Amino acid sequence: MPYITKTQPLPLQLLPFPPQKKLTPKMQSHTLKHLTCPWLLKFRSASCTIASLSFTQHPQPEQQQEQTQYSINNNNKSKSNSNKGGSYFPKRGQELELVCESLAFKGKGLCKVADTGFIVLCDRVLPGEKFVGRVTRKKGNYAEVTKIKTISPHWDAVDAPCEYASYCGGCKTQNLSYEAQLREKEQQVRDLVVHVGRFSDKDPENSCVMKPIVPCGIQFNYRNKMEFSFGSKRWLPKESFEKGDGEVNYALGLHAPGFFDKVLNVDKCLLQSEPANVVLAAVQDCWRDTQLGLSPYDVHSHAGFLKHLMLRSGRYFDYCRSYRLQLLTFRNVKTGLPELMVNFVTSSYEPDLLKPLVEKISSIPEVVCTGNFKFQYVSIMNNVNSSVGNTSVGEEEHTLYGKSTITETLRGLTFQISANSFFQTNTHQAEVLYKLIEDCAGLRGDGSEIVLDLFCGTGTIGLTLARKVKHVYGYEVVPQAISDAHRNATLNGISNANFVQGDLNKIGENFGNEFPKPDIVISGLYFVQLFWFNVTNHADPNRPGMHMKLIKFLLKLKAPRIVYVSCNPATCARDLDYLCHGVTEQNIKGCYKLKSLQPVDMFPHTPHIECVCLLELS
Repeated sequence: MPYITKTQPLPLQLLPFPPQKKLTPKMQSHTLKHLTCPWLLKFRSASCTIASLSFTQHPQPEQQQEQTQYSINNNNKSKSNSNKGGSYFPKRGQELELVCESLAFKGKGLCKVADTGFIVLCDRVLPGEKFVGRVTRKKGNYAEVTKIKTISPHWDAVDAPCEYASYCGGCKTQNLSYEAQLREKEQQVRDLVVHVGRFSDKDPENSCVMKPIVPCGIQFNYRNKMEFSFGSKRWLPKESFEKGDGEVNYALGLHAPGFFDKVLNVDKCLLQSEPANVVLAAVQDCWRDTQLGLSPYDVHSHAGFLKHLMLRSGRYFDYCRSYRLQLLTFRNVKTGLPELMVNFVTSSYEPDLLKPLVEKISSIPEVVCTGNFKFQYVSIMNNVNSSVGNTSVGEEEHTLYGKSTITETLRGLTFQISANSFFQTNTHQAEVLYKLIEDCAGLRGDGSEIVLDLFCGTGTIGLTLARKVKHVYGYEVVPQAISDAHRNATLNGISNANFVQGDLNKIGENFGNEFPKPDIVISGLYFVQLFWFNVTNHADPNRPGMHMKLIKFLLKLKAPRIVYVSCNPATCARDLDYLCHGVTEQNIKGCYKLKSLQPVDMFPHTPHIECVCLLELS
């Protein structure tokens, strides 16, 4: 197994923390940028396997022999040999033949330059893939390369069914078998828990803590919300220009990775439901018609009308070829028909300009999906965002057709979903996730327990538990999420839940006086990421784990159980370490024991991993 020597420090890209900075007394509070843990410093320079930093490696005998990556340029090769074990560093623009050994956090391929131990990261390569890469960026003790061409394919290779998979940036691992994706994600969580969380895999007490990853029953069509951008500059792959297809025109699709002003035109997305794809195709069919007078918004000149097309769909159930296939659509609870919302985000309110599109969509009587299931269009909205910003949330909202909300049920609760509402992106897997959280909470069922729901989002977790507990207290920084939480509680007749807007990273010494001591703490450092998840811009706002102020509060509070839910396994492992082992440098003692850690795959074909952790007071 390859290893990193003490002369080759651990690449910071593979750690959950940026480089260390010297702390002043005012900087003693915990942030991701200011962390001085001797164990971490030791971990950075200690000899450790690459697998401890990344996804698992599945070496095969013939591929183990291919670890002799070399520089294509003879001069660079000789320079490489002269720096064995020393301070080797490839030059920018240098081409290297490499083999991807494993996947690092966020799905980047991890490679090593032969005989040097020097780490190179490359996007869009997978374990076992042999390729030629060009060095594009040097970052301290590692470098990044861009893949030029593939010499031999990776292990567990499959054909990506999406024609945009090579360019989109949303489904980085679509050409990796789903079984292999699960294996890689599970191993990454396991390694981070061992090496960052300091839960030894040799300790018999930890042998049953890590649970097998929960797969997603739906690998495609699982997203109930997709947001597409209108663009005045259409991004085309290099081969399109080589074929003479390089004509630049308007586009509706997803932003090309690394470009805020160029859009990859998308006619069909395999992550969203088929009815949503029918709407997308209908819009693509007519919006460029010059007679309609529609123009895409230009992020440079700030001219243009159309900014975004957002499609929300819920779930329905379809039996297909003797097995059950579940697709996601919002179901009208009165008619039983699935529902879909279309939201046009524009730079100004001009309904006459949108009228042809509204008529085109509303004239579709029904969408027939696999199995002849009818689909009901009940909402076409217009959000107006007149600012130069390119967000999909507008300062005005107008109903162009139908009603302003659509309805969904989750864990027995009913939710009214508006154009800008926060809601779980993968409703099917959210049911699975919520059940895991409830199981971890271990409710007595006698209605006597107090639940503290931190980072509560729209309150969906707390509300699903409310009918089995005495009271729920939820806290969230996003004002609109709190507003939705109150509305959802009222809609479901729940009166034993309070939701408060506030920043949990800025809590004071008086925090906790507003509620009784909880029996269970739910820390959902995952949910706003889900609500705001975008295929190419993964999450906004970001959840960088718990602030040290909150860690101290929880250790002082000593609630009997904490259910920690996180979409970032690196910061999750760090926070588990703090809560269980303490922070020696700040004379903080941990008081919890990790009882279980359950990885969950919420978004197949992406590098995202969710974890549900149960901690009990020691």
